[in-house]
Amino acid sequence: MCGIVGVVSNAPVNQLIYDALLLLQHRGQDAAGIVTQQERKFFMHKAKGMVRDVFRTRNMRSLPGNCGLGQVRYPTAGNAYSEEEAQPFYVNAPFGIVLVHNGNLTNAHALKSELFITDHRHINTESDSEVLLNVLAHEIEKTTRGLPLQPLDIFAAVRNVHRRVKGSYAVIALIAGHGVLAFRDPFGIRPLCIGKGPDGTVVASESVALEGTGFQFERNVDPGEAVFIALDGTVHAQQCADNPQLNPCIFEFVYLARPDSVMDNISVYQARLNLGESLAKRVISTVPPNEIDVVIPIPESSRPSAAQLAQLLGLPYREGFVKNRYVGRTFIMPGQSVRKKSVRQKLNAIASEFKGRNVLLVDDSIVRGTTSKEIVQMARDAGARKVYMASAAPPVRYPNVYGIDMPTSSELVAHNRTVEEIRQIIGCDALIYQDVDGMKKAIGSLNAKIKGFDASCFDGVYVTGDITSDDISRLNENRVGGEEAQEDTSRLALPNPAD
Repeated sequence: MCGIVGVVSNAPVNQLIYDALLLLQHRGQDAAGIVTQQERKFFMHKAKGMVRDVFRTRNMRSLPGNCGLGQVRYPTAGNAYSEEEAQPFYVNAPFGIVLVHNGNLTNAHALKSELFITDHRHINTESDSEVLLNVLAHEIEKTTRGLPLQPLDIFAAVRNVHRRVKGSYAVIALIAGHGVLAFRDPFGIRPLCIGKGPDGTVVASESVALEGTGFQFERNVDPGEAVFIALDGTVHAQQCADNPQLNPCIFEFVYLARPDSVMDNISVYQARLNLGESLAKRVISTVPPNEIDVVIPIPESSRPSAAQLAQLLGLPYREGFVKNRYVGRTFIMPGQSVRKKSVRQKLNAIASEFKGRNVLLVDDSIVRGTTSKEIVQMARDAGARKVYMASAAPPVRYPNVYGIDMPTSSELVAHNRTVEEIRQIIGCDALIYQDVDGMKKAIGSLNAKIKGFDASCFDGVYVTGDITSDDISRLNENRVGGEEAQEDTSRLALPNPAD
């Protein structure tokens, strides 16, 4: 999962892109990059780290021009430790193209061989984004055949990209001397939207990046659609997929996106309120409300669900944990023992909210279970009489192959385990999960045009229809990061939108 933005303006865009990337920082903290164009020349700066650390005044001054791209990277394929794999990626022919990508190609390995043998293109990294860039460049080269580039040529190239590429992808590319191209995979798994302002047009992963930079949200880019923004600001759009259907990633609404974003015409905040409402019904069937003294969220993204649940059950809602924002991230620790220690450093319990009470802890989801187990113990250490745990999402039982670095099956606490077995591992007195149908109904009710979701990490159904167990094994081998013993701390597992 990454955050991407592209701008065509009549004013310098370096500060605008920087500001947009800050608003998308929750989508990736591993690396950041910006490229701008002035008089057909690209100016680029990218490096590992957070936006505020990667870009200094001298870097910003070296990014002139009125159009450009930016990305915050959260690696799910390739080498997490390589500065070379920070985006944007660049190829010099045809025309000169730079590209940023959010998602994950499921056939990148086959495409890489095809590019070398058939297309005579060289891929120098392990990144699927470089593969995608070269497929796009090759298809643009084929459609133009040495002639001047026209919007119809671009759309024909994207149509061929859709036919060759499998998986999830939201893409923004800058073609030197021509403009910005944005397109979304035929299933619309990863988000992309477009907005306008007095100075130009912007495309970004989330609406918050538009509104926070003074642009007016216009619409979502449809699944399979390509949008081309010429340097004069003219916007061209065309559907380029043979059979597009909107199946957005449901985990965006559960956890990944900022609550103040609207994605595919669904308010992320309202989606989380609805999840809390649906979860409340599950809680009642497991633990009578009169046996719960207080509802406490696990910061940050579970707060809307927890507040709605508490209101519906007529229970007090309290903040029982204080978050220390200035420690290392939980999920980048090299070993389980260090990870457990980090949870204690990151969260501190307010003892008065727990002492002598039966508490219901609400989290957005439970992935490995390591953090949940530690938090339950923290609640007990703070004096809680009983500790119940509720998850606003269903059990995470399957790997994700579409751009979320979900752990392998063996690392998922819910994989091949019953709820009772998970409860025993976590150590809570009762464990309540959202059910898959309830989750889909709670979020899907907010947009009748959405007929389905990619909920593969919950139900094991991969919407692209081309994923086998062998594919999952191969993709797991290519996951970033590595073994517990590795000392590098750049790998992320699941980001926390609050960081």
